[in-house]
Amino acid sequence: MSPCTIGLIGLAALILLLFARIPVGFAMAIVGFTGFVQLVNLDAALALLARDVFSTFSAYGLTVIPLFIFMGQVSFHAGISRRLYDTAYAFIGHRPGGLAMATIGACTAFGAICGSSPATAATMATVALPEMKRYNYSMELATGAVASGGSLGMLIPPSVVFIVYGIMTEQSIGKLFMAGIIPGLLIAGLFCLAISFSCRRNPALGPPGPKTDWHGRLQSLKGTGETLLLFILVMGGLFAGIFTPTEAGAVGALCSIGIALMGRKLTFEKLKLSLFETTRTACMVMIIVTGAVIFGHFLAVTRIPFDLASWVASLPLPRFVIMMVIIAVYLIGGCFIDALALILLTVPIFYPVILALNYDPIWFGVIIVLVTQMGVISPPVGINVYVVKGVAPEIPLGTIFKGVIPFLVALVIGTLILIAIPQLSLFLPNLMN
Repeated sequence: MSPCTIGLIGLAALILLLFARIPVGFAMAIVGFTGFVQLVNLDAALALLARDVFSTFSAYGLTVIPLFIFMGQVSFHAGISRRLYDTAYAFIGHRPGGLAMATIGACTAFGAICGSSPATAATMATVALPEMKRYNYSMELATGAVASGGSLGMLIPPSVVFIVYGIMTEQSIGKLFMAGIIPGLLIAGLFCLAISFSCRRNPALGPPGPKTDWHGRLQSLKGTGETLLLFILVMGGLFAGIFTPTEAGAVGALCSIGIALMGRKLTFEKLKLSLFETTRTACMVMIIVTGAVIFGHFLAVTRIPFDLASWVASLPLPRFVIMMVIIAVYLIGGCFIDALALILLTVPIFYPVILALNYDPIWFGVIIVLVTQMGVISPPVGINVYVVKGVAPEIPLGTIFKGVIPFLVALVIGTLILIAIPQLSLFLPNLMN
């Protein structure tokens, strides 16, 4: 068989393993190793396996992942997420759908110190769902807002997905972080518009809560100080070129501990739990990255990515149409495969195509994060939906999936805006040149 045929068989085998619920990192490693044995030989495959595992787990660039995850975990256990929610509620909780909008605002702020979509969804579900139940919110709107708002953790820097994409494509992680700020705020605004529109059509979805006076609102702002400090320190240091991404993660993690200790919010048990969750999440990410690296080397030997790039670039179609096809692949794939795994699986295939079509790789990074963001709230995988279901098991899964529909529409509109106006993504990164 030709290398291309073996590569296609490998892709089919990978899809079968994923449907068989084999963990995605192990599935990619198994297919990549087996395919390499077929195309080269067993000794070369064993050497490749040993080298890829060692080089990935010892890579200095990947140390940024556990650092940012730890910063988010400490911030969560220090109660920062609840204070962010209380502040957002004080300002807009009295409006129709105001509690759901406050949830989106708190998710946006917490995403700026967390970087993980499921972690943001789980955190805000714990904080916001009881409040929305208390004020007789429709659980359809409440759970939809939490699951969708949690997805902002993928786009608002520091994002784990941006870190991995930057390492894979050798793009500046700092520029990718900056590229996510304006789109993240745009999507958060569109989510709030979706909530407002839904509540105007059906006021029973989100009845207004009690109004907070201006004294109470100003007092609530004290709860946002630590988040603002962390964001300015980490992102400001990156933007000014003072820190590398890894150094920024270390500084942010240290400062989050300092803030929690000064507020007497961090006990030994909470610190231990933060370290445990960080280790568990970071190991999961590292295993997925390792599997993707092994699988990527297998694909490189088959030459499928390069042949596909050459074929697509030579198609007699406008490059905009080709981009739409690529986006459709991500959109459909995101419904079945975890967002990080999908990006690791497809970037080696589509990145050469993007370069051949002269698209900006930083802009493309934002677009694929946006499109895979839809996948984390879309059936049948929709990991954020299952996270919310885990926090509120009494709520039917169908109710949550129905609740995310207005937010999916908002994500589609946001993606079209960013495709039409690339400078929304590229304005801040271009200032770093």
